[in-house]
Amino acid sequence: MSLSGTGPAPLSGLVVADFSRVLAGPLATMTLADLGAVVVKVERPGTGDDTRTWGPPWGAASSSYFEGLNRGKYSIALDFTDPADRETALSLAARADVVVQNLRLAAFGLDHESVAAVNPSVIYCSITGFGPADLPGYDFLVQAVGGLMSITGQADGDPLKVGVALVDVLTAKDATIGILAALHRRTVTGQGEHVQVDLLSSLLGGLVNQASGYLATGAAPTRMGNRHPSIAPYETLRCADGPIAVACGNDRQFTRLCAAVGAPSLAEDPRFADNPSRVAHREPLVAALEEALAAAPAAEWERRLTAAGIAAGVVRDIGQAIDHARSLGLDPLTKVGETQQIRHPIRYAYARPKTPTPPPALNEHDTLIRSWLSGAATLPHPSP
Repeated sequence: MSLSGTGPAPLSGLVVADFSRVLAGPLATMTLADLGAVVVKVERPGTGDDTRTWGPPWGAASSSYFEGLNRGKYSIALDFTDPADRETALSLAARADVVVQNLRLAAFGLDHESVAAVNPSVIYCSITGFGPADLPGYDFLVQAVGGLMSITGQADGDPLKVGVALVDVLTAKDATIGILAALHRRTVTGQGEHVQVDLLSSLLGGLVNQASGYLATGAAPTRMGNRHPSIAPYETLRCADGPIAVACGNDRQFTRLCAAVGAPSLAEDPRFADNPSRVAHREPLVAALEEALAAAPAAEWERRLTAAGIAAGVVRDIGQAIDHARSLGLDPLTKVGETQQIRHPIRYAYARPKTPTPPPALNEHDTLIRSWLSGAATLPHPSP
């Protein structure tokens, strides 16, 4: 399957100054790098981005955490308490099309107002935990205080976080969307923009039907394990050897499901005649389906149900998920130096995303970046 065309990358020619660390900001800037932008990552001297030491597991040169968020970037280490390094940072921001930051930069003259004064057309993206409230914010904390943990876990168990830093990922996606929208607006108006995203707002926006359900009823959703509050069956069901995920989004699919598991009469039962009825009678529905599914292992049911047009699949670990994607022709991995990473997820018919290069060593490109800022060198994409 072709992943892209042969034309230039969508963001070729753009320069991004990345003053961010940890996950949300670096993921947003790595996305921009994948799309062709030149990204200069500014790090703390000596230690760099916090995630360089967030291991195990370890990658080729640092933690796998850092390496999964920082491919295709340049690195320069600057001490913002040093006047000369502050001037270098401001010079970088003045040359950039986009600035991304999740630090407290006002004290160093690198806030939006200061950068816009020397670069009026800059797209400046600020990422915070809680917007105007100057509070520390990490993904786990926001999952807790933002309601996500209250709906994650078994009904009779403790609130649980999601198994990945989902709030940071949502915020990175929102930051990228905001930056791209502002860049388009700049092509029309010539005006820069201050894009502002925060973890709590991105999480609340990501609660979608759960938040709208609360606003419609005044009743806060609760934990339901793998069940859906508004659809049935839309959960994991026990088979002979373990669970299978089954998602029936309408009555036609439910009828096909009943036929595929050898229990067509379930589709004619008044308790299961439509989705609201199935939600109201979820317990007997699940019991009847699991009785039928006990006749075969989950992998066999996955084959049968998929063939019948039912969205169903066994519960895989990450390695199995990568293999599954590969079996479907999705080509999920990309070569980055001598290692592999999950590839950029967007395909294009005509544009070609940039060939990814390994994450930079701390301060690897100091000389080149300073030469570029002085006008003595160009700043091409990092080379493998």
